[in-house]
Amino acid sequence: MISIRDVVTKENIKRKNTIDGVTQAIFMASAILSASFIVLIIVFIAFKGLSPFLLNYEGYNFQQGTVDLDPVNPISFLTGSQWLGGTLGLSSDYGIGFAIINTLIVVFLAIMLSVPVSVFTALFIAKVAPKRLANVMRTVVELLASIPSIIYGVFGLGIITQFVVFVAGFFDYQTAAGLSLLSTVIVLSIMILPTITAVSETSIRSVDKTIIDGSLALGASDIQTYMKVVLTAAKSGIFAGIILGVGRALGEATAVALVSGNLFAGIQLNPLGTTATLTSRMLLGIKDTTGIDYDIRFSIGLVLMAVIVITNLSLNFVMKRLGGIHEQ
Repeated sequence: MISIRDVVTKENIKRKNTIDGVTQAIFMASAILSASFIVLIIVFIAFKGLSPFLLNYEGYNFQQGTVDLDPVNPISFLTGSQWLGGTLGLSSDYGIGFAIINTLIVVFLAIMLSVPVSVFTALFIAKVAPKRLANVMRTVVELLASIPSIIYGVFGLGIITQFVVFVAGFFDYQTAAGLSLLSTVIVLSIMILPTITAVSETSIRSVDKTIIDGSLALGASDIQTYMKVVLTAAKSGIFAGIILGVGRALGEATAVALVSGNLFAGIQLNPLGTTATLTSRMLLGIKDTTGIDYDIRFSIGLVLMAVIVITNLSLNFVMKRLGGIHEQ
C-alpha cells in the first residue's frame, strides 16, 4: 500500500528532476550562445581577412580610370617593411612586417616597465600596508582597471607626450609633438598595471601562512620572507597576471593610436621616434565599408590573433620551464 508520504516524495523528486532538467537546458543554451558568438566572430574576420589575398578589387587611377588591383601577396604582407597601401586606389601592395616587430617591442618594454611596479604594489597591499590603507589601495587599483582606454589615450596625448617632449628637449632631440615609442610604452604600462597588480595581489594573499611563519621562525626578516618566500610561492599567479597584461597590451588600439604617431615604415628602436602597432594600423585610416583598404584591416586582425595565440603559448611554455610550474 502506497502512503501519502510516498506520493508526496515521488512528486517532489519528479519536480526537482524537472527543475534540474530545465536548469541544465538553460546552462547548455547559454554555453552554446556564447560559443556561437566566438565562432561567428572568427568566421567573419577570417572571411573578410582572407579576401584581399584571394580576390581582385577595383581601384581608381587618375590616368586609367577604374583598374583591377591584384590580390595581396601574403608573403609580402607579412614581411613588408612599409605600409604602401591602396588608400588612393592605386596599389594593393600592403606590408605589416614592421608593425608586427614594433608591436612586440612595445609590449615587451611595457611589461618590463610595469611588472616590477605591479608586483611590489601587490605585495605592499597584501602583506605590508595596514588594513585600511590596503583597502584604499585595492579600490584605487580596481578604479584604474575600470577606466576606459580612450581616457588613457587622452591622458597620454595631453600629459605623457609633453613629458616626452621635455625629455627630448633635454637631449636636444626633435620629436613629433611627443608622439613616440616612449609615450606608447608608458601609456600601455599604466593600462596593464592594475591587471597584473590585481591578479598578483590575490595570489600573494593566498600563500599559506604556515610557509611565512616557517620562514620567520628560521630567522628571516619580514622583507626577506616577502621577497624570497612569498613571491616564490605566488609565482604562478604572478605569471598569470603577466599573461593577462600581455593580452591587454597586444589588443589595445585606441590609446596606442593616439600616442604612437602611426609610423608607416620601418622598425622603431628609437624611444623618441614614432612607432606603429598592429592595432593602431588597423584603427587609423579605416574609413570605408567596402574595398581592399577596408578588408585589409581584417587581415591585420587575423595576424593579430595569431600573434596573441603564439605569444600566450610561448609565455605558458616559459612559465612551465623556467618557473617550475606544472599543470595539476
